[in-house]
Amino acid sequence: MVLETSIEDAAAKREDLPNADEVYDEDEEIPVEDVFDDAFVRERTDFESFDELVAASPSEADSAAALETVPHGEWNEFVVETTEFENEESFVLAARDHWVAKRLDLF
Repeated sequence: MVLETSIEDAAAKREDLPNADEVYDEDEEIPVEDVFDDAFVRERTDFESFDELVAASPSEADSAAALETVPHGEWNEFVVETTEFENEESFVLAARDHWVAKRLDLF
């Protein structure tokens, strides 16, 4: 898998990268489950899926669709305790990079 620190290196080694508009439509809504896919979640957290991770959080949320009901401070603390990330922001940025690498077929 491409880590967030190596995505630029992986992309630089490819001569056939598609244009951005070939892999993403700016009007396209990206489901959170696509960004935090099962492969990313299994590799970087204590859970098998993003739904499972959210359901285990300190809230009444039972799926990714209910993520916004988890209080921010509680979510950040939960991410620190159950993932390899130091905070929610690094978790989100790593998931974003994973999604981009997957869309560009870098791994």
